[in-house]
Amino acid sequence: MNSTKFGRVLLNTITVLLCLVYLFPIYLILTNSFKSRAQMYENMISLPKSLSLQYYASALEKMNFFTSVKNSLILTVVSILVIVIFSSMTAWMFARSKNRLSTALFNLLVATMLIPFQTIMMPLMQEMNWIGNTFGIKMTDSVPGLIFMYLGFGAGMGVFLYHGFVTGIPVSLEEAATIDGCNTWKTFWSIVFPMLKPTTMTVIILDVIWIWNDYLLPSLTLKSTGNRTIPISTAKFFGQYTISWNEAMAALVVTIIPVVIFYLICQKYIVEGVAAGAVKG
Repeated sequence: MNSTKFGRVLLNTITVLLCLVYLFPIYLILTNSFKSRAQMYENMISLPKSLSLQYYASALEKMNFFTSVKNSLILTVVSILVIVIFSSMTAWMFARSKNRLSTALFNLLVATMLIPFQTIMMPLMQEMNWIGNTFGIKMTDSVPGLIFMYLGFGAGMGVFLYHGFVTGIPVSLEEAATIDGCNTWKTFWSIVFPMLKPTTMTVIILDVIWIWNDYLLPSLTLKSTGNRTIPISTAKFFGQYTISWNEAMAALVVTIIPVVIFYLICQKYIVEGVAAGAVKG
């Protein structure tokens, strides 16, 4: 075996080993979701003795699964719709407005992506409570209030991705639409936005993964049982003194299945959208 072939085999072997290490936690979650607590404590790595769904059934009941899924779906779909609409329009205006103010605002908005959420979560809650007390608009323990916060946190990345793509769209297309009688609103939605499909899919995929799996922000804002999302409902299995590991594993499997399916269906758009935005930016 020559050195080139040996190097390729070694590289492939290392890649497979790293993939196995990366996937090992998923293996533990999946296999232990079918085990009793006694079987888990006996051997966490072994395969389950049976494929009973009893722990899935009890987990779904305890976490009020269908209500939590409904809340997560509403929160995710509406938040992404709002982020896509406002981010795309904002990025377009920034790209077409060639002045210092638009450049400064764009840089400021993109810079918000560098701020860790943990440093602003307490001031954020104080600000939301102040808005509720002053204007009578319920911002905490409210799904619309949480959607408003997700718009603020998701706009930076959305504008950044859209801006890079918009700068590569010829202005002549918009000028031709204006000559044909299109106003600004129709020019954007009929000419510009359809061309942003790769970036739109990238924003949707990344934000679905983020919002669906987010625990920290909903846990700070949603206190009512009827408003709980999937991650908050899953966390109830991890108590202060006891942890129902098998039910928790079953709940985690049910939680990640929808977003994994969504990612597998749409993953081809991620590289295309990010690469296009990076090159054109």
